[in-house]
Amino acid sequence: MNKLSFKNFKKSLIVIVILVNIISENVSAQSQNPSSLHFPTPKNIDNMLFYIQRDPNINTAIYAVNYQENGKIDKNNPIKGYWIRYAEKGERKEFNYMQRKFAYGLESKALNDEEFELQFVSYKKLSLTLKKLGSDQKYHVFVNVNEKKNTVRKNICTY
Repeated sequence: MNKLSFKNFKKSLIVIVILVNIISENVSAQSQNPSSLHFPTPKNIDNMLFYIQRDPNINTAIYAVNYQENGKIDKNNPIKGYWIRYAEKGERKEFNYMQRKFAYGLESKALNDEEFELQFVSYKKLSLTLKKLGSDQKYHVFVNVNEKKNTVRKNICTY
């Protein structure tokens, strides 16, 4: 090999070693648990429908039926969302403007007196349905997955 091709070979080898190192670190990081946090389960939350937990902390976004003082659902705002700040002694705090309008807020549209279409402001491709069931006379949230209507379980985790 002449000097020029040996230099190119050496540079290529260095680049390959760096790329292999980066790729192996990414694969290793993805195979591990994405979060070392231990998320608490919200308990005794009145009218809670579901909650969202995510990194970077254990604070939890709660979504509950928003009843008026007369006991009927608020048709303009059927679900209220707020934080339980477990990282700050479990205090309850409303979403701030940015969180409500661009991240964790829900938009709603009444379909009838006891059924509402919901969408997260941050992900409008996913439609949820809030509906009162006759079996227990309580509101439940449903989502269509693979063209089947499913009840949303209480917890949604994101990483």
